[in-house]
Amino acid sequence: MRENMLKRKLAAGEAVIGCFVPYPSAELAELVARLGFDFVLIDCEHGPTSIESAYHMVLASEAGGATPLIRVPQNVQQVILRYLDIGPGGIMVPQVNSADEARAVVRAAKYHPEGRRGVAGVRAAGFGVEAPLSEYVRQANAETLVIVQIESVEAVERLPAILDVPGIDLLFVGPNDLAQSMGYPGQPLHPEVQAMVDRIVAMVDGRLPLGTTAPTPEQVERQLARGFRLLAANTTSLLAAAARTLLQAAGR
Repeated sequence: MRENMLKRKLAAGEAVIGCFVPYPSAELAELVARLGFDFVLIDCEHGPTSIESAYHMVLASEAGGATPLIRVPQNVQQVILRYLDIGPGGIMVPQVNSADEARAVVRAAKYHPEGRRGVAGVRAAGFGVEAPLSEYVRQANAETLVIVQIESVEAVERLPAILDVPGIDLLFVGPNDLAQSMGYPGQPLHPEVQAMVDRIVAMVDGRLPLGTTAPTPEQVERQLARGFRLLAANTTSLLAAAARTLLQAAGR
């Protein structure tokens, strides 16, 4: 298994920035990587990206020099297994609302003795020809980045217990679903939603790295100042911002 440079940077206390790619395009994933982002976040929760498309996007991200991550569609052991088997550097699991659900993520993502992930000579394991599987499972447990999303009031209320779950590498605050959970759908910047985000940061208090979205340069600066260490933009937002600037210059 490849050395996970993204995990190394986080462990060293560095901040990292990447980009959601919500479309099934290996070319777009490679372009995002070649632009200099630390990671490409392949979104298989929303949109049409299948596991077959994600496979090629993982390869393209690696070719471009970024760590591929996959946001899986469900916190289900066999679902997580299949996405990890294609060889990303880690997974992000949405809607983790309790310690039991967090433990389920770790069980699915880690091999014995840390979890129950099934062992096979898949791409993640170098197809079983590069090293003994016994060595691969040790490397995979050390290198795989496990991210759970905190995106509901319920998850925030149970955050102290979630923090106690071993094997979680990073908590990712999802502002859109958090806003919806609080009764402000489509308003992630609502003052009460942002106050809840501040509450999450205070509750975590550095025990784990925190990640969130940062669609603009201003948001990047704000989230870094708050203590977030992993920031994710979105290809759609970046394209829209660049297009509007260009069209405005053309008088459109």
